[in-house]
Amino acid sequence: MVGEGEKPKAVIVGGSIAGISCAHSLTLAGWDVLVIEKTTSPPTGSPTGAGLGLDPLSQRIIESWLSQPQLLHNTTLPLTIDQNQVTYSEKKVSSTLTRDESFNFRAAHWADLHGLLYNALPPNVILWGHHFLSFHSVDDKGSVIIKARVLKTGEVIEIVGDLLVAADGCLSSIRQKYLPDFKLRYSGYCAWRGVLDFSENENSETIIGIKKAYPDIGKCLYFDLGSGTHSVFYELLNKKLNWIWYVNQPEPEVKGTSVTMKVSSDMIQKMHQEAEKVWIPELVKVIKETKEPFLNFIYDSDPLGKIFWDNVVLVGDAAHPTTPHCIRSTNMSILDAAILGKCLEKFGAEKLESALEEYEFIRVPVTSKQVLHARHLGRLKQGLVVLPDREPFNPKSARPEDCQELLLRNTPFFNDLPLPLASFSSSI
Repeated sequence: MVGEGEKPKAVIVGGSIAGISCAHSLTLAGWDVLVIEKTTSPPTGSPTGAGLGLDPLSQRIIESWLSQPQLLHNTTLPLTIDQNQVTYSEKKVSSTLTRDESFNFRAAHWADLHGLLYNALPPNVILWGHHFLSFHSVDDKGSVIIKARVLKTGEVIEIVGDLLVAADGCLSSIRQKYLPDFKLRYSGYCAWRGVLDFSENENSETIIGIKKAYPDIGKCLYFDLGSGTHSVFYELLNKKLNWIWYVNQPEPEVKGTSVTMKVSSDMIQKMHQEAEKVWIPELVKVIKETKEPFLNFIYDSDPLGKIFWDNVVLVGDAAHPTTPHCIRSTNMSILDAAILGKCLEKFGAEKLESALEEYEFIRVPVTSKQVLHARHLGRLKQGLVVLPDREPFNPKSARPEDCQELLLRNTPFFNDLPLPLASFSSSI
C-alpha cells in the first residue's frame, strides 16, 4: 500500500517502445517508475529491418514527452502518401491501384525512436540486464512482488511495486499466468525484412533505378501487390530503404520465444531467386544488396476481453498481438501508455482498480477492431480471404471499388476516436 506522502510505484516489464512509453506517461502521472529489461544496455546503431510509421496522434503524444519536441521531426521522415500498386510479374512493370495523398504519418527507425524516448527519461529508470522471472500479488492485493535475475551476477532480486505493467510483447509470460490456454494465431505467411543503407553509394545504379521506379520515395508508403503476395517499401532517415515481403507458407517451427529467425545463405539465395520471379528488377536489386535480411513469422490473436487483473495490466503487444498491415502495433502501444497514464492520474493510486477498469473500457473496443481489420487486410493482400460471394482478391483483375478496401484510412478509428478516447487525446 502507498504510504502517506509517498509516490506509488509501478514496475514495468519490458523496455521496448511500449515499456519506455509507459515509463514516460506514468512518470507524468506522478508515479515512481522502474523498468526491467533483459538486454544489457541501451540499443546502439540500427538493428536490421525495423522501420515503423507513426500516426498524427502518436506524434503529438511523443512530442508531449520530450523537452525538445522538434527532435521527433528531426529523426523521422514524412509519409504523406499511402499508395497501393499492382506488379505484373511477367512484364516486370507496376501500375497504381489506389493513392491517398492525405496520409499524415512519419517514418521512424525503431532504434532512433527508442533512443529518443530513452534519452528523455530521468536517469536510472531502466534496470538493464535484468531478466524477469516471476511475480505474485500479496494477499491484500495492495502490492505486487517481482523477481528478476541480474544477468551479470546471477543474483535474484525482489522488487515491490503497487502496479505491474506487462510490456513484455506478444509472447508475454505475464499474460500467460492469467490466460494459460492463450495461443497466438499464425497468419498463414511470413515476412522477409531488411534495411538497405545507401548512405555511401547514393549515386549507384541501384539507387538511381529505385528512385526512378518509386518517384515519391522519401514521402510515400508503397505497397506492391502481386498474385497471392505483397511487399512494403519506404525510406527511413539517414539514407536507408526499408522493405518487407510477405510470403504465404505453412507455420514454421518457432524455437524459443522469438518470432524472428536468422537465416542461412541458402535460404537468402532462394529468396532472391523467388524475388526475381515476382518483383520489378529495381526492387529486386535493393533486396539483393541488403545485408542480413531476416524472417519474421506473422502472428496475431483474437482480441482479449480483459487486459488487467488486480494490480497487473497489459499494454502493447502483450494486450493485443497484431499483424502489421494497418501500421498499428507501435501506435497502439504509445496510445495504451498515454491512456493508462491519464487514467492513473485521474483516479490516483488509491482507486487503482477504477483506473485500470477505465483503461480497459477505453482501449479494448478500439484495439479489438483494429487487430481484426489488420488481419483482414493482410489476408486480402495475400489472396487468403475466402468469402462465399467473392473470389480471393486479385490485384490484376480487381475493380476500382474493390481496391478502395486497400486504403489504410479505412482502419477503424483511423481519425475518429470514440468519445472517451477523444476527451483524453484532446488533453494530451
